[in-house]
Amino acid sequence: MSEQSGKQMSKEEKDARFEAELLPVLDPLYNFAYRLTLDEDDANDLVQETYLKAYRFFDYFEQGTNAKAWLFRILKNSFINEFRKKSKQPAKVDYSEVEGYYNSDDVEGEAGVATTTDMRTESVQDLIGDEVASALNALPVDFRTVIILCDLEGFTYEEMAKILDIPIGTVRSRLHRARNSLKEKLEKYAKTMGYNS
Repeated sequence: MSEQSGKQMSKEEKDARFEAELLPVLDPLYNFAYRLTLDEDDANDLVQETYLKAYRFFDYFEQGTNAKAWLFRILKNSFINEFRKKSKQPAKVDYSEVEGYYNSDDVEGEAGVATTTDMRTESVQDLIGDEVASALNALPVDFRTVIILCDLEGFTYEEMAKILDIPIGTVRSRLHRARNSLKEKLEKYAKTMGYNS
């Protein structure tokens, strides 16, 4: 356990500081969680877990430092821990969900394309375009994470290094490779949109 801070906060002080400093980050944190998990329920669970951990360890948070980066780091670590845990478990299939899907009349949409009822997926895709969203979601999670943190959330390289717990050179390298991979995936689409090279 690290050194205790000189002054212990009362519960009321802790709650007030927690609300003032950390709750304004809720929307960007949810967006980050959703882009990592690609599932609304998993994103909500991840955000809830992040805030629980942040509240538990809030006495160690230094007032005046970057609360957003601190929360993003907690969320990223929770996501990676859960990802590792799930990758070691055998795959599970919810047969009732599969059965319900194939027995429904909506297996294919009007144009013969599978439909989705996930409004969040549709809104994100509308926001950055189907092709861009698909290309971003197809990136490995390490590459997707740096693109989200830098290009969508606006974190600096230094902040990203702290959030991801990697050297700044690795951040730059990953971002460079992620952007190149995204560029390759979107090359045809860019040409159809009138962008050359």
